[in-house]
Amino acid sequence: MSTRGTISSMSSYAILGCGSVGHSVAEELVERGKEVLILDKDQSRVEALRDQDLQARQADIGDPEIKSEVAGFDVVLILASDVEANKSAVSLIREDDADQFIVARASDPVTSDELSELGADVVINPSTVIADAALRALESGELEFKARNLADVLTGAKRKVAILTHDNPDPDSIASAAALESIATHLGVEADILYFGDIGHQENRAFVNLLDIELTHHDSVDIEDYDTFAMVDQAKAGAVSIEEPVDIYIDHYEAAGELDAEFADVRPNVSATSTILTKYLQEFDMTVSETVATALLYGIRSETLDFRRDTTPADLTAAAYLYPFANHDTLEQVESPNMSPETLDVLAEAIANREVQGSHLISNAGFINSRDALAQAAQQLLNLEGVTTTAVFGIIDDTIYLSARSKDIRLNIGSVLQDAFADIGEAAGHSTQASAEVPLGIFNGLETTEQNRETLLTLTGEAVTRTLFDAMGVEQENNGNGS
Repeated sequence: MSTRGTISSMSSYAILGCGSVGHSVAEELVERGKEVLILDKDQSRVEALRDQDLQARQADIGDPEIKSEVAGFDVVLILASDVEANKSAVSLIREDDADQFIVARASDPVTSDELSELGADVVINPSTVIADAALRALESGELEFKARNLADVLTGAKRKVAILTHDNPDPDSIASAAALESIATHLGVEADILYFGDIGHQENRAFVNLLDIELTHHDSVDIEDYDTFAMVDQAKAGAVSIEEPVDIYIDHYEAAGELDAEFADVRPNVSATSTILTKYLQEFDMTVSETVATALLYGIRSETLDFRRDTTPADLTAAAYLYPFANHDTLEQVESPNMSPETLDVLAEAIANREVQGSHLISNAGFINSRDALAQAAQQLLNLEGVTTTAVFGIIDDTIYLSARSKDIRLNIGSVLQDAFADIGEAAGHSTQASAEVPLGIFNGLETTEQNRETLLTLTGEAVTRTLFDAMGVEQENNGNGS
């Protein structure tokens, strides 16, 4: 196929076969100021087209003379309902290797392939085009309907709206909450973002601090101040449990149990809750603030590993919409936060104590002061050559905390931790990241003292490592640190 300019840069068009499809295309091209010639074998149709001030001539598109008729045109659109005639026209025009852009009409996948093989640059199937247009219209109408329902629930609040992130919230959960808060503000409704657990990961703290997103810990508010409760991004990453009924539920994962909310939007066909909230910002025709745009763009990027994992067209279009409004200097600062001395110590310990079986790495970071460094250590160790799954654990007081990461598409690390620890502790997560906490006594039945710390550490490390490798389906060989 020869190299030609884009359709938008071309100025002259020949339309062969002018039924309803060809007529609509001709009118649109003339409206855009293009030169258009219509060739059709039906004389009465040609005369009707001329009455509408369209340039039309009678011609049989299967006649060899058709080559000379269209010779001077940049684009030839072969749009007759007779597909055999269309195939004949493509063959005739390509016979002398004519350097023209050809668009041809097919009736099914088979004729589509045949027209492409004959030399058509673009093949269209009207029924497919209509179906695609109908689906787009359906999606647009559904979003408009849902936006109205969301607005009704938000404006129905008598007091304030509580927007709940998942436990120990990540960027996607925080960004989604910030976007929903901005929608509430746009509708004249007061809302607060509440979180459980900690914002511990240094990257997440940098994210919140640099963007100045106001989050309030659930335990520090009077819950009676709120009468409407919204949950965002809850299903797979540390879902929280509240006594109050949930009014709004938005997520990109299916809820684990029965969902009873006045408004729910769950879309497993996108990779980030931030993508869903971006669509609502567009539907409400809001001016997106720099803070919210930056947060949402980072939420999408973090969930898709910078568009390298499970990225959908919806994620890409949402990111493209947000890109001009975001602060990219802030994004760069969020992605490269300073590492605390404690995190560095935990990482060093994790590197020294790593055990590698195949592409799976497990490491005991020993006694630690903060669980947050474990997630960063697990993420950093994932960069080691040949490693696709990491798990780093440490002990605080009488609890073992564990953080895991995986880029192995065959493994769901959230399910692995559930299988390993759900019966003896708590585990949460999804396919690429997860966490767990287990009472220390489960593994050894001993109370921690200064005298038995090292013994406990050794016993616990061996037990947790064995349990994890078993849950991953890895048969342990001679243990090594992967040096």
